[in-house]
Amino acid sequence: MRDPAVRTVSVPRSLVDARHPRRIVLLSDLHVAGPDMPPSRLARIVAQVNQLKPDLVLFAGDFVSDKRAASRHYSTAASVAPLGKIDRRAVGLAVPGNHDHWRDVGELKRELAKVHIDVLQNAVTIAGGVPIAGLDDDFTNHADIARTMSALVAQGGHGVVLSHSPDPFPALPPRTGLVLAGHTHCGQIAWPWGGAPASMSRYGQRYACGVVRENGNILITSAGLGTSVVPFRLFTQPEIWVIDIR
Repeated sequence: MRDPAVRTVSVPRSLVDARHPRRIVLLSDLHVAGPDMPPSRLARIVAQVNQLKPDLVLFAGDFVSDKRAASRHYSTAASVAPLGKIDRRAVGLAVPGNHDHWRDVGELKRELAKVHIDVLQNAVTIAGGVPIAGLDDDFTNHADIARTMSALVAQGGHGVVLSHSPDPFPALPPRTGLVLAGHTHCGQIAWPWGGAPASMSRYGQRYACGVVRENGNILITSAGLGTSVVPFRLFTQPEIWVIDIR
């Protein structure tokens, strides 16, 4: 339950076709549930996010959690309510994760709309002068890469791709831009020398954690904030990613 580590990276405006310098904060895998991620802890994280002064706050899915090992489950409304305290000057956008689909993605979209966060499902929008392509969840077979890339081409061909899982990354065209993902938790329970016994990716450790550069694209896979299956981490820690577009 420590405060998330803040990871930072800078990317050129040309990579994502940004019209102006922008700061993106990436949050993923909130998994709101007791004992480790009650809404009160998420409220503290929101205060930490506001101190980073983002222009865009992007959520890579898995807001809710119904894990059996939880000491308490929360409604979708209670899970996302703390996000209403995010600075209104920042644009909030999200994609669903597998846990969101397993519960009720329609309900999630309605509750996020109440806290001014729009959900993208295989769709593209322009936010703060940056093209944002939101892929629906790949893990539950809801991602439509062809449809989403066609919509991105209509906006100029490259930008930021927001995805719950990193697994769509190698299927994207060269020079698509910046890809932001979560889902893997960087293993959640990892080896002390690096890597993890489970990656939650069909590519093993290749895209499971941190920054990867391939085919003119950059992927950032976050360790996320909450936990899945069991409510603890080992040799990993929760993360907030700050991406400065300069």
